[in-house]
Amino acid sequence: MTDSRHALIIANDRYADQGLKKLRAPAQDAAALERVLHDPQIGDFEVEVVHNASADLMRRRIQGFFNDRRRADTLLLHFSCHGLKSESGELYFAASDTEPPLLAATAVASQFVRGCMSGTRAGRSVLFLDCCYGGAFSRGSASVRAAGEVNVLESFAKDEPVSGRGWAVITASDSMEYSFEGSELAENSAPRPSVFTHAVVEGLETGEADLDADGHVSLDDLYEYVYRHVREQNPHQTPKKAAELQGELHLAHSRRGGIKIVAIPSPSSLQAALNSDDFLTRQGAVTELCNRLQRPELPVAEGARQHLAEVAHNEVQPLADLAADALSRIRLAPSPDHLDFGRVPRGSNPPKRSVTLQGPPLARHCVVQPRQPWLRVDPARSGLEVHVDTAATGHLFGDLVLRGVADESVIHVEAEVTPAAEDGPTEPEPDVPNDPPPPKPRARDKRRTVVMEPPRIPSKPKEPPRTTEEQERTDRKTPSRRAPALAGAALALAVTALAMLVMTIQRGVVAVVARADAGVYGNVEDDIREQGALTPLIVCLITGAVALVVGAFARHDLDARREHYTRRAASGTHTLTSVAKGLAIPALILAVLAGIAYLVGSGEW
Repeated sequence: MTDSRHALIIANDRYADQGLKKLRAPAQDAAALERVLHDPQIGDFEVEVVHNASADLMRRRIQGFFNDRRRADTLLLHFSCHGLKSESGELYFAASDTEPPLLAATAVASQFVRGCMSGTRAGRSVLFLDCCYGGAFSRGSASVRAAGEVNVLESFAKDEPVSGRGWAVITASDSMEYSFEGSELAENSAPRPSVFTHAVVEGLETGEADLDADGHVSLDDLYEYVYRHVREQNPHQTPKKAAELQGELHLAHSRRGGIKIVAIPSPSSLQAALNSDDFLTRQGAVTELCNRLQRPELPVAEGARQHLAEVAHNEVQPLADLAADALSRIRLAPSPDHLDFGRVPRGSNPPKRSVTLQGPPLARHCVVQPRQPWLRVDPARSGLEVHVDTAATGHLFGDLVLRGVADESVIHVEAEVTPAAEDGPTEPEPDVPNDPPPPKPRARDKRRTVVMEPPRIPSKPKEPPRTTEEQERTDRKTPSRRAPALAGAALALAVTALAMLVMTIQRGVVAVVARADAGVYGNVEDDIREQGALTPLIVCLITGAVALVVGAFARHDLDARREHYTRRAASGTHTLTSVAKGLAIPALILAVLAGIAYLVGSGEW
């Protein structure tokens, strides 16, 4: 990111006025947000934090933040404080010295912030509002009118900026209605992060907000992620967004660790066939791409995948469906997708659970990212081995996210960690509750996430890995010839089917000419039988169908026993079966059409 990027975080949690309840989240939210925004590997912002400032100092810092900027600058302003509503319905941000009866003098008006945003020369300005009107007052406070709602976006979406390229506002909630905090939220309770700011930090730090997996967290990506996260935690809270932007705004780099494979483009001859005007030629090219998609050489398979994706979007329906069906086979398919470890004693080593990754090599090529710090993942020959950390008691619920080249999948994991038998009832665990489920880990816990890439399934699980030269030497000693032989037979049958089709056409033409010479006394059915055109037609249908079946068996044997074939044998099998399919399918289609023409026309002509 080459543009200059600046962030101002305003966090107020202590207030002189007794009517304004002390907040617990702003301080830790500000520290967490500062960390991820300042991290050069994530946000790469220059960050300034203003904590428990007076209204005058807040106005000075806000105006100074937006002044003297350049068009290449990106500005981010974050509020974490009480939001107050005046008698006239205007939104104010509470400062440490705010007096609710004197909001215009002792609080920061939303109109003031909007004016600073409109007047800045910065190219892009983003405002995050984590302000809850409902939590602003202690029970029974009557220092400001409580009824009604505050429509936050209306306070900022009225005017476009005077200069620059755009602005955006994301709020924790648009309609901030009055509500009370119960006694469980007293000042001596343990601090908990704000749901909204926690979602922002989590999405940026883990890269989960990179929804399109392009390596960047855009403003739209982050809003969609925060919206889902907040709604899951609190269905009554709905984040809102308003924006006037040109182009896409990238707020952070992504740490998702998605799979990136440098593709080897398909051969030029194959690409030329894809652009041919002949349907059958394009069909053969798509079939060959489907075959290349199964190859163990991942760059080759990735190149085929990219070409098939274009075919699925741009070709006619039959070929688009063929490409889409091939692409669906490389989706991640972990088995099982749910692991239940049951009840395990605290501090024990529970058995590992295996997860098999199915599909061709390109589908099995993925990275696995645990979402909870107690999840452990190790690579295995058939896929993954999963186990859990039993250091703390309670019900554990978590997910393993698998990300491949085309999609992602989730494995749900659960376990119940019970107190160890030797703990006894007289030794309580004050730091680990037994009954309620543990709170969802905060974003800082995600730094312990294990990111790993499971290997492809080896050919012989009980043997140590061998070098390429050793493997090829072994293959040359005991090569298998079944698949190449079947592929050769499939090609021979396909050639036979094509020859029978040519013979059928020749004899059919002779029969039609004889019918024309006979005039009104002729019968085309008798002429066709006399010329023997039906026999090669039937042989064509049978040999063409058998060619496809034999070719499919050859492919299946090659995939199931790949370790028994040399690379040359595997390549030859692929080539022979592709050519056989390219000959057999058109021959079958034309033979069926000829049969239909005979059945329909023999009684009429």
